[in-house]
Amino acid sequence: MHFMQSLQQAWQRHDSLVCVGLDPEPAKFPAHLREAPDAVFEFCRAIVDATADLACAFKPQIAHFAALRAEDALERLIAHIHARHPGVPVILDAKRGDIGSTAQHYAGEAFDRYRADAITLNPYLGRDSIQPFLERADKGVILLCRTSNPGGADFQALDCGGAPLYLRVAETVARHWNANGNCALVTGATWPEELGKVRALVGDMPLLVPGIGAQGGDLAAVLRHGLAASGTGLMINSSRGIIYAGSGEDFADRARLAAQELRDTINRLRR
Repeated sequence: MHFMQSLQQAWQRHDSLVCVGLDPEPAKFPAHLREAPDAVFEFCRAIVDATADLACAFKPQIAHFAALRAEDALERLIAHIHARHPGVPVILDAKRGDIGSTAQHYAGEAFDRYRADAITLNPYLGRDSIQPFLERADKGVILLCRTSNPGGADFQALDCGGAPLYLRVAETVARHWNANGNCALVTGATWPEELGKVRALVGDMPLLVPGIGAQGGDLAAVLRHGLAASGTGLMINSSRGIIYAGSGEDFADRARLAAQELRDTINRLRR
């Protein structure tokens, strides 16, 4: 199924704008898992199974797996999500960006090796660096626009012909790169007014919103500025706030409670 169709159905079926980030750090795992031979997979699988009906997407961060030599666990985790929770799309958070055959190989890595439904990408090498991903019409292409980190303004806020660069990115993606209807943008919760400017430019295009929780993003402001006309349009990501909500053997249950609390808070605010 097309990523956008899966996302829209998950928004409706689960009544949720919550994207659960999967950032495994073994030092934060419950004690009973830390020495397990397949700890990364077991931890993430438990989180997935506990939160799948509360999520509109899962977002595994590839660096967290690769640094642990756990790429095999990532492959198996995505396969598990597709098999057990087929209605919840998987976004590979990789922030790739390169040209020519390298970009083609990165697309193959994301979509053929890992079988992700979407990937995050850096657009600053231009259209040719994104083209191999855009051509996969059934896959989501989620491009960095106004990121949540403080240093994002170093370049993204620079004047670019009367508008900041991040708005030029949003405009270019919406008008010229989205012929297959498979594009989305990353817009941080830490800059809600700027998120609103992006929304005004791109219409109903989905926005992936990091920065809630540990980074201090204002959830009410995000919803006020970022909701699409349909009342959806956002994938509000929480990673540490959900997956490390508990540190005991009941960690998955605690993660579920955290995801449910976030979903219910979002729903109260948007209604």
